[in-house]
Amino acid sequence: MRKLLIAGNWKMHLNTMQASILMHRLQERVRIYRDIEVVVAPSMLVLQPISLQLDRRKFRLAAQNAYHKDEGAYTGEVSFTMLRDLVHYVIIGHSERRHVFGETLQDIALKVEAANRNGIAPILCVGETKTERLEGHTKRILHDQVVSALKGLTSQEVEDIVIAYEPVWAIGTGKTATSAQAQDAHAHVRSVLEELSDKATADKIRIQYGGSVKPANAKELLGQPDIDGALVGGASLEVRSFAEIVKAGQPA
Repeated sequence: MRKLLIAGNWKMHLNTMQASILMHRLQERVRIYRDIEVVVAPSMLVLQPISLQLDRRKFRLAAQNAYHKDEGAYTGEVSFTMLRDLVHYVIIGHSERRHVFGETLQDIALKVEAANRNGIAPILCVGETKTERLEGHTKRILHDQVVSALKGLTSQEVEDIVIAYEPVWAIGTGKTATSAQAQDAHAHVRSVLEELSDKATADKIRIQYGGSVKPANAKELLGQPDIDGALVGGASLEVRSFAEIVKAGQPA
């Protein structure tokens, strides 16, 4: 059975003091569940102080991004090498990185390779825009994004990766894919993973849903057979909401 992974992406919010207060409140509110792994992804500025504060029995730490070169004259960048003793996960290929900052399929593949090289598990984000969905290209887009990112990895390396399906049209819009739409996309991603490796490997890989996840829709989404968690944006900044989303993953 795949262990659910609920990750909170804090994006570009919270200074050091605000992040510390949020972490303190989350640790008071979020319970430990045997079958759920909980991850927080603060901004790069506060990763280190949060790493000293968080209760590692309850939480794991993720970075929101990193640069694919291990070191060098790259002013302003932080490498996976710098992060490898600090975080367990790094979010790669988030739609905001693709569509706001112009990251290409090649950029994302290089980051996945760098994460693997440095022993950090990628949370690889994939997803289609509203136009791509309306034109019927969802499955092609997902196929291309998954294959291009993972094509250089062995089956064993692929097994350690987390995929986050995030329909771009749902992120921060308040719109959410229906449970049927989300399940269909997740099942397709799993079939692509099977093509890249084998069924046994594909069945082990966790695929999260990300796209306006809230307490009201979390239980139905997390109850789908191929949805193995959630990548939570805005609701992860609200202590009660995030705790409720984590709780929703616990079987009745």
